[in-house]
Amino acid sequence: MSRNWCWWCTVVCAVAVVGTGVRWASVSGAVILPKIPDVLNPPVPDGIDLVQQSAFLESTEQDPEVTPGLFQGDMAMDNRMYRYWRVGLNWDVFPERVWPNGTVPYAISPLYDVDDQVTILQAIRTLNFMTCVNFVPWNGKDKDFLLIWPIKYPKGCWSYVGKIGGTQIVSLQPPDDRSPNCLGNEGRAIHELMHALGIFHEQSRADRDRFVKIIWDNIIPAFKSNFEKQSLKNTTYSFEYDYNSIMHYGKNYFSIGKGKTTIETKMPGIKLGQRQALSKTDCLKINDLYKCLDNPKISKKYYNLCKTLGI
Repeated sequence: MSRNWCWWCTVVCAVAVVGTGVRWASVSGAVILPKIPDVLNPPVPDGIDLVQQSAFLESTEQDPEVTPGLFQGDMAMDNRMYRYWRVGLNWDVFPERVWPNGTVPYAISPLYDVDDQVTILQAIRTLNFMTCVNFVPWNGKDKDFLLIWPIKYPKGCWSYVGKIGGTQIVSLQPPDDRSPNCLGNEGRAIHELMHALGIFHEQSRADRDRFVKIIWDNIIPAFKSNFEKQSLKNTTYSFEYDYNSIMHYGKNYFSIGKGKTTIETKMPGIKLGQRQALSKTDCLKINDLYKCLDNPKISKKYYNLCKTLGI
């Protein structure tokens, strides 16, 4: 049995609920998770009745990334971050929002069953393999870490963007009788982890109107703001627009009704919103953001991995 498989089994099987408190059991004992801070109530945009809007989204069978009250459906942002997003966010101005040395401590909730934990770990292993970012199991001491948790309110698939400090939630709703939700495969977990690393949605680029058309009349009125664009100061434009990005909206996101398209491509036959795997450009963006491509010792390795394994 390989060492990697033993490590996998240890991570997946070592999580337990002890008594009434949540603990992470390990071969060396248990580490008590800190109290989750009150970060789970993002501001609701003006004019939205959250209860009615939630019921409406559920009745129209929206994608699990479509969450009322969250920026663009699956991103939790404070007012400061939102202001800077509007003018064009430059991570060089906010170095504290990029994980130092590309190291990301994480903990996975024991509320997930083993299959769901394996799916989450597959997403983590993919990012660890294809980029120089290093997700590491939380040691119980690091102040800043990701806590992957099936949040009930607001439920769905969502994340903060970049490192915010402290206990940072990534919400991945497990499967239920209606839908696989966020864990039908590793793709949605990768999407939310990409947000946590600092990547925004592809269709929010300032140049997006050259590539897609927004059908404004088909968008739920209260959520038209989710289709806003960044300014031309966006820093990711060394890469071509990526229809195939795992970070791109699907064609029916925030639609007023089933079959009503909200985004059309300007190139026939192109599908949007895949949640299967990193695209070549997704992979290169992360490696670029975390300076993997600037290091001559590793740049060729990660460039080739992205070009070979990205879809």
